[in-house]
Formats: sequence, structure tokens, C-alpha cells
Amino acid sequence: MEEYVRIIDYLPQGMPGGSFSRKEPICYAVGEEEFKVFELTPKAGAKISMGDRVYVGENRNLRTQIDHIKKRVGYKDLTSTAQSELEYAINEIVAAHPQRFVRFYNEAGPISMRKHLLEELPGLGKKSMEAIIKEREKGNFKDFQDLTARVSLVKNPDKLIASRIVQEISDSDMKRYIFVSK
Repeated sequence: MEEYVRIIDYLPQGMPGGSFSRKEPICYAVGEEEFKVFELTPKAGAKISMGDRVYVGENRNLRTQIDHIKKRVGYKDLTSTAQSELEYAINEIVAAHPQRFVRFYNEAGPISMRKHLLEELPGLGKKSMEAIIKEREKGNFKDFQDLTARVSLVKNPDKLIASRIVQEISDSDMKRYIFVSK
């Protein structure tokens, strides 16, 4: 269950087209824990901006901006603005929770005899994967800076994670989902 989401688009006049009598404000958001993407109905008079972090958990008293979650949506259901803002929101989530994603680098294991889970990150090849495994045998990575200092082949480990998350959200036919809950 997602408790906090990041707003990736806000339409105070509702979706363009259709009947004016049924228009209501909507916003699109991506969850921080499972990276689920939602269509939300804001509370009347709520001031919402793109990039806002808002509560959508079960405690109604904490919901100050969102009235209810309308539905879970796919990448193709998003507005073009929401699609373009998604990467920025994911980067912010990864930057806000670095330990969660550094743990991935510390704990990822093989998924078959020939493939390692680290290789699922876009832009990370066998040499980089082997260098990460060799370095983590000496001790866990403390943070992203520690990882880049100890494994010079990996320049932006946070961006690799964010890129993988965006890929998982935007491609509904992926074989394996590491970060996004389906």
C-alpha cells in the first residue's frame, strides 16, 4: 500500500474533451514504495503542484490534499506531461531514499547460471557487475558515493536505479520487475 506519492500532473479543470457537467479536477501521481501510478481526485480547494509529495494512505485525517484514489493507471494512460515528469519524480524518490537502493547493490544476487540481477540495470554490463560484486565482498557499500568511489566503472548508480524504475513503469511487457509492484 502506497502512503506517499509524488504528483506528476495536475489538471484542475479535469481531462480535456468530454462533457463540462462531469469535469472534476484530477491528478496523476507515482507512489514512493511500490512505484504504482495512480489517478487521484484532489480535495476541493486543495493547492497542488507538480512534484508535491502528498499522503494517500489509509488514515483519512492525514489526507489534506487528496480526497481519494480513483484508480491505478498504466503508463499509456498518463498525459504527456505526466509521462515526461515521471523520470524527475523517480529521480527525487531515489535521492530521498538512498539506503533502500544502495541495499539493492549490496544484496542483488544471480538470477540464473548466466545472469546476475545487477545486469538488469540499464547501462550496467558484466565488467561493472563483476567490479561491484568484488568490492562488496570487502564490505557493504555505505551509500552511492561509497559505491562510486570504490567502483570507478559506475558513475551514477542512483541514475541506473531510476532508469530501471522508469523502464519498468513504461514497459508493460517486461520479463522481470525488480522495483515496481505489478
